Amino acid sequence: MARPGGFEAAEQQQQQVLSRQQERHYRLLAELQALVKALPSACQQRLSYTTLSELALALLDGTVFEIVQGLLEIQHLTEKNLYSQRRQLHSEHRGLKQELFHRHKEAQQCCRPHNLPLLRAAQQREMEAMEQQIREEQRMMDEKIVLELDQKVIDQQSTLEKAGVSGFYITTNPQELTLQMNLLELIRKLQQKEAEAEKAFS
Repeated sequence: MARPGGFEAAEQQQQQVLSRQQERHYRLLAELQALVKALPSACQQRLSYTTLSELALALLDGTVFEIVQGLLEIQHLTEKNLYSQRRQLHSEHRGLKQELFHRHKEAQQCCRPHNLPLLRAAQQREMEAMEQQIREEQRMMDEKIVLELDQKVIDQQSTLEKAGVSGFYITTNPQELTLQMNLLELIRKLQQKEAEAEKAFS
């Protein structure tokens, strides 16, 4: 049979863990309150004491820091990838234009003078058709980029909501999005502070 003393020791240990967590919660909350002061006043008003306290609670074990880090890395990779796809398309378009220009020039050099006006008119139409096609392809690419980035935002909102981070849920409301971006920024700044503090102690 276990001695009652063992039970007391376990209870004491649990009390210490709880008090350490409470201290950490207060410290995170105080740091969040200090960081909020740098935000625009409209945003400050939306971030109540309760919201910040809930955010500090969600950040206690450090998991949310890791989640946010992962989400930001995915976002940067996506942006980089989309940017490079857009550059690739731009470069293909430049190549097509140069090719057409050279083909037109050669055709004009081989053309009999009395047919030149007709040839130039046909080439002008061909050039305009290509320009139209290029504009259309660029528009489609830009739409694809916007859709993919919007999807990344939804993924982030959903992941953070599932992780229990206060203020995050799927929305397209611009005010709510601004608030969520500010919350993400707060988490990121707090994570940097934590990392610096760890370095100082190690």
